[in-house]
Amino acid sequence: MDALTDVTPAQFNLDRTRHAAPQIFEHLRELIISMSLTPGMVLSRAELALQYNISQTPVRDALIRLSEEGLVDVYPQHATVVSRIDVNLAQEAHFLRLSVEMEIARTLAAVADPALIERLRRLVSRQKAALEEKDLSGFALADQAFHRQMYEAAKVPHLFSLVRRHSGHLDRLRSLHLPAPGKALAVLADHDAILEAIAQGDSSLAEQSVRRHLSGTLANVEEIRTRHRDYLKN
Repeated sequence: MDALTDVTPAQFNLDRTRHAAPQIFEHLRELIISMSLTPGMVLSRAELALQYNISQTPVRDALIRLSEEGLVDVYPQHATVVSRIDVNLAQEAHFLRLSVEMEIARTLAAVADPALIERLRRLVSRQKAALEEKDLSGFALADQAFHRQMYEAAKVPHLFSLVRRHSGHLDRLRSLHLPAPGKALAVLADHDAILEAIAQGDSSLAEQSVRRHLSGTLANVEEIRTRHRDYLKN
């Protein structure tokens, strides 16, 4: 099966004024996280270079970065394959993200900035609109923007990049869980609860709301495994 024909060239325009490798890395990473490229799919360096219309060197560099995040398995002189989801690594990422975001929520509630609350409400509105249009990709992008906004408001934007870099396996589980009945609505309710707790200046409630929000996917990992057994490693 050709994993790339329908997902690479038509949906991505390479910016020729910037280095190619980081762009290809981000694009392939997005396809892997969203499960457009699923575990077990082979990523041919030559085929990718042809479809992106570039040399193989930036493709190789992008695949190395994906390997460093554990999102692909590289078999020298053989193939590069999208990795299976490692539940243990997803649990570690959850521990990291939960620790960071609970503290962020506490910090933001102590200030209760009305401008931040308005920005968060706009992002929740974007999610609601995406859900009404059955656009789960747009919903997921607004979800990420909601959390990024919290990191930026807490003045720790670099931690967002750090957590994201370690969350590939967890984020793939979340992509598999999002289409489950009621999951997207639960995400919206959780975001509403988080922003209202921050608006009320209730640090304890903000922490609790973040904990509830971030724990939903791993609490359902066995149900996800039942539906997608071939995608999970352990």
